[in-house]
Amino acid sequence: MQQLHPDVERILADEKQIDEITTRLAKTITKDYQNSGRDLVFVVILKGSIFFATDLIRKVPLDCNIEFMKVSSYGAGTTTSGFIQVHVDLKRDVKDADVILVEDIIDSGRTLEKLSHLLANRGAHSVKCCTLLDKPERRQVPLKADYTGMEIPDEFVVGYGLDYNERYRNLPYVGILKRSVYASE
Repeated sequence: MQQLHPDVERILADEKQIDEITTRLAKTITKDYQNSGRDLVFVVILKGSIFFATDLIRKVPLDCNIEFMKVSSYGAGTTTSGFIQVHVDLKRDVKDADVILVEDIIDSGRTLEKLSHLLANRGAHSVKCCTLLDKPERRQVPLKADYTGMEIPDEFVVGYGLDYNERYRNLPYVGILKRSVYASE
């Protein structure tokens, strides 16, 4: 039985479920790209996606490249402007490559939508999105991930790379954070 952190209300995905998700997604990605003949580039969105990306990419038995980006969108309070600022950019050219953006969670979709357009404008042959978690209730743009681990309710989640104030990333599961932890802020 998984040890529940005292700040976590309940677990949405335990280690076994996460392993099943990464295995399923890796098989689908492998099938989709095994005969592409192009470079396959996984672009991991930092910081939250690192755990998911590591487990996922290890299960894809294809030649591939791994790149990292750290981006943020700015707006008033919790509202994103749709404008992205790139803090860490790719070290390689993605021209003519098949790119898979690896994200921990899709919420409004604004940042991922802008990032997809940015990489397409840089000449990527294709840009697809792979997310561990999807919150379709929060979507503000018509973005749908090409590879989705699981849909979740509109709750604040932590663990397996996801954080609140840089805490809880190292939990081995995805859980709902108790409202009492963040409601006073």
